[in-house]
Amino acid sequence: MPPGTQDMCRDSTERELIVAIESQSMCRSLRVAALILAAVILTPAIVAAHGVAKGDARFLQHLQGAAVAPLMYLGAKHMVTGYDHLLFLVGVIFFLYRLRVVVRYVTRFTIGHSITLLAGVLLGIRANPYLIDAIIGFSVVYKAFDNMDGFRQWFGVQPDSRAAVLVFGLFHGFGLATKLQDFSLPPNGLVANIVGFNVGVEIGQVVALVAVLTALGYWRSRAGFARQAFAANGVLMMAGFLLVGVQLSGYFLVPR
Repeated sequence: MPPGTQDMCRDSTERELIVAIESQSMCRSLRVAALILAAVILTPAIVAAHGVAKGDARFLQHLQGAAVAPLMYLGAKHMVTGYDHLLFLVGVIFFLYRLRVVVRYVTRFTIGHSITLLAGVLLGIRANPYLIDAIIGFSVVYKAFDNMDGFRQWFGVQPDSRAAVLVFGLFHGFGLATKLQDFSLPPNGLVANIVGFNVGVEIGQVVALVAVLTALGYWRSRAGFARQAFAANGVLMMAGFLLVGVQLSGYFLVPR
């Protein structure tokens, strides 16, 4: 054996062992993250289904006249705690580095969900909430798959991501409308209340975006971001499939 060959083989073996250990560690971490994420998503989905919190429900049931400030609070609360909306927004801004580009995408999302939120409640346009929420879950799958370059790699096409954000924003807004349609909101002050709720949603969205952008900014500054980004979007896509599954289960299994 030529001099140094044994050392080279030993080094090569050690590198392969390190890679294998790191790969196993990453797989374990992804499984744990997926289980935690599944628990976080499934627990409120199973317990709360499509309803709002009991205290908020009692308030809406006894609502009389305009109550803009409380409705703004409820709108902000719904957005900040709406895991399906937050997961989609995380996917949308995951690879957006410039603030003005973030604003452009978020504006499209805002326009979309504002249109259907207002139209759904004020015009009485109805749809099955489980099916709408299943589409919202699919929007998470779509965006994660897009972030993983799946459309170009698998289908040889690249959809317009800006148009997709607008279209899915329409469904997200309709999902918000279905929550309010569960209550017989009085016509007195209805327009002011719904506009207030929508403004609250936007406030909650800004708060959530600041938190997400701060976390992403820190993560992007770390050396492992490029390596972890693909796996993170894989977990995001899995979360979207879980949302779809839960909502379709509700559609077929929950008595109507």
